Amino acid sequence: MRREVNVLALIKGEERYLYLFDDDSHPTLLATLTEQAADTDLALNGFDAAILAQRSREQLAEEKESAAREG
Repeated sequence: MRREVNVLALIKGEERYLYLFDDDSHPTLLATLTEQAADTDLALNGFDAAILAQRSREQLAEEKESAAREG
């Protein structure tokens, strides 16, 4: 079985956020987004984290749909 790696990226001001994740690491990604949104030293805020979390869920759903079509 082929393992897919998903990519999320956000550029906010001078800061760059890049996240690589798969099905197994998705819970860790969500926890990381929450932690980083709470960090006042970072430009990433709760809204950004929510958008990234939603996009990560969409990527996983798209991956599952694609795998189901390929059979």
